[in-house]
This record gives sequence, C-alpha cells and structure tokens, in this order.
Amino acid sequence: MSDAKKAGTLDLPVWLTPEGEKVSCAEKIKVLNENLGELRALAQEALEDAVLMGCDERQFREVMAALVAGLVNPYGGKRG
Repeated sequence: MSDAKKAGTLDLPVWLTPEGEKVSCAEKIKVLNENLGELRALAQEALEDAVLMGCDERQFREVMAALVAGLVNPYGGKRG
C-alpha cells in the first residue's frame, strides 16, 4: 500500500485532455483535484458506514465501481 493510501490522501493524477495532452489551466486542475478529494472523503465515509452496519466490504466496493462505470457524460464526448 502506498504512503498516500495509508495516510488517507490521494495520489493526484496528471489531468489529460481527450487528445492526451496535459491540462494546463491551473484553475481547472485545482477544481478537478478538489472534486476528487471531496469524492474520496465521501466514499471513505460511505465505506466506513457500510462496514459498521455489517455490509460486505467487497460488495460495497463493487457497487461503488458500478456507480462510477454508470456515470453519463452529458456533453456526448469532448469538452474543453
């Protein structure tokens, strides 16, 4: 397990455009990283609740993965 995962923090990605280029706008990167942090914190809290209520951790993780896989891009493709 990485030090970031042990500490409950994120290994932040290098954000890429659909063309594979690095996103260069600092404000966009800041928003993306903040959103990711908020999602991680909420997901961590939900996992802890599920485990405390006696749910199977593996099932919870599968449900979360399915939730992410089911997200819909409302813009239908590329967006800048």
